[in-house]
Amino acid sequence: MRFADKVCVVTGGGSGIGRATCRRFAREGAKVAIIDIEEQRAVETAGAIMADRGAALSARADVSNSAEIRDALQRVVQQWGRIDIVVNDAAMMTFTPILDLPEQDWERVIAVNLGSVFLFCKYAVPHMPPGGAIVNISSVHAHRTTPNVVPYAASKGAIEAFTRGFSQELAERKIRINCVAPGAVDTPMLWNNPNRKSGAEKDTGAIGMPEELAAAICFLASDDAHFITGTTLVVDGGRLGAL
Repeated sequence: MRFADKVCVVTGGGSGIGRATCRRFAREGAKVAIIDIEEQRAVETAGAIMADRGAALSARADVSNSAEIRDALQRVVQQWGRIDIVVNDAAMMTFTPILDLPEQDWERVIAVNLGSVFLFCKYAVPHMPPGGAIVNISSVHAHRTTPNVVPYAASKGAIEAFTRGFSQELAERKIRINCVAPGAVDTPMLWNNPNRKSGAEKDTGAIGMPEELAAAICFLASDDAHFITGTTLVVDGGRLGAL
């Protein structure tokens, strides 16, 4: 199995792409730590893994909160001794034009989407041996976006820049870092978009399944991708190329 005995930390692992990624890692032999702000969702993901005889632990954490992140990572290290893989999947969106957007909403999106990547990298990497991998979840919005989601798009563009730069700092540790940029994916974030609910925004391209993104994430985290670092893999069914 590709991830036999590897210790994987996944933020936003309670639903959507994060949950599919946790279950894929577990099926391939990993020990999986599910981090989510919704504790019950994390518990459910861990329960599904353990029902399949996998190894999992769940931890509630607000991924914008340094103390909660450090506590969650310490639990992982206490239980399994190290961290091999980190997937930064947790994210949020707003749907308000910039001129109407409260400052605190901007700050919250940047803290959750971008700040969490910084914090999980900062506090997980010291526990990661050579050969470890980090996969950050970006978005096609980092490359081409629409009105009223500017904070989300800005955070995702910054994640890609962070990944390119940090890959150089990680090279001496022999740890890789990459991004996956999804398009539209069948997740709660997609269907909770008020523009989709109202019909103002319609899909004209393919909608991916969380499992399809999980496959790409697990590839970049695996030794099969040992020569890939500091880049972004767009996984969007061709959506970006058609825009």
